[in-house]
Amino acid sequence: MNIVVVGLSHKTAPVEVRERLTFPTDRIGEALYNLKSYPGIDESAILSTCNRVEICAVVKNTGDGFKRINEFLISREPSLDHSGLVPHLYFYNSKDAIRHIFRVASSLDSLVVGEPQILGQFKDAFESAQIHKTTGIVLNKILKKAIFVAKRVRTETRISESAVSVSFAAVELARKIFGNLDGKVIMLVGAGEMAELAARHLIGSGVKDVMITTRNFERAVELAAEFKGRPVRFDEYPKGMVEADIIICSTGAPTYIIKSDDVREVIHKRKNRPIFLIDISVPRNIEPKVNDIDNVYLYNIDDLQMVVNANIKEREREAGQAEEIISEEVETTSRWLKSLEVVPTIVALKNKAEEIRRSELEKSLSRLGRLTETERQTIEILTSSIINKLLHAPLVSLKHEASSENGSTYIEAARRLFNLDKDIPRHNHKKWGEEEMLKGDEGQIIKDGEKV
Repeated sequence: MNIVVVGLSHKTAPVEVRERLTFPTDRIGEALYNLKSYPGIDESAILSTCNRVEICAVVKNTGDGFKRINEFLISREPSLDHSGLVPHLYFYNSKDAIRHIFRVASSLDSLVVGEPQILGQFKDAFESAQIHKTTGIVLNKILKKAIFVAKRVRTETRISESAVSVSFAAVELARKIFGNLDGKVIMLVGAGEMAELAARHLIGSGVKDVMITTRNFERAVELAAEFKGRPVRFDEYPKGMVEADIIICSTGAPTYIIKSDDVREVIHKRKNRPIFLIDISVPRNIEPKVNDIDNVYLYNIDDLQMVVNANIKEREREAGQAEEIISEEVETTSRWLKSLEVVPTIVALKNKAEEIRRSELEKSLSRLGRLTETERQTIEILTSSIINKLLHAPLVSLKHEASSENGSTYIEAARRLFNLDKDIPRHNHKKWGEEEMLKGDEGQIIKDGEKV
């Protein structure tokens, strides 16, 4: 029983390779069933996003597992033969696989560290695998633990708090200037893609009133309908600036279209109420001297990028703390996973002792003649008690040592001492005893990854 991850991401493969291996949402079930049919794949889940395609699996043998998953990926896109696919793949097993899963769920492996979308995608992938019954005791435990770890990272670090895109940086700056954005008015001057995105983020942060002006008035009307705002004719936008608290300028004009004299007049009519101007245009469309006016705050694309760069460094610092959380949880989960190796040995030892007890008990009872039910029960309890007390210390030691570096040695020694190899079921968790298999890190019973 081994945990493995095979996949590719934005770090290892170009988009033209990633898009050929992407799993459409409506085909995930079929893919999961197909993967589970490969020999040696006991449990599996598929995470497929625009930036990564990954297979998490529990396999009987690591080498064979890697080979089967590789075959599965190639079968989906035969034009990507072995030599065309393998150079882009990464292969993790055991602790490295668990660490990778935790890092992905916590967005430490994302294109933008700290982005929130990956956790939702991770949960969807887990849910799909559960719906199609391709996960079991091991993957359920690890994937649920990954979600728990991601929540710990978000709660105990500031990794997702600072803006790392220009459009989000505009929102962050607007909040610093105005505090609460509820009830503020935006004016879009021009309709560049980045300006539109910034406007969407500002609306999502509480801004309700939007004015749009472009040289193409039909485009302004179209955008106004989309934003539930007001179109303004381009030659009338200076009047609209008086109402606007936030002005986002993004036109193709080669010169300044908003000048310091214009803004002085606007701030006078606003009775010195603050106004925030964002110039995303290249070349710039707002005269830099505007920033010298009291209660006027002007930021251009480079200013916003500086905010983004500073925030990225802040996230990188927070990522160090997140890695410490992940390392701690990897150790806990690895100990649990390693402890499962001792389960069949413990079950076999208990079964063998019980078989010997019952066989010898039957022989003795047949020689004792007629006994009362109470006498029979007394003898039954006596023999069970002897067996339990005799096995108690070895079983406690086995459970304790199973997760240590020498765990495999202890398990092997127990098998040889008690001649258990022929009694141990292979690769069948159900035969090992459901309750033993579900023992958690502190001995609690675990169902679907949760203590009960």
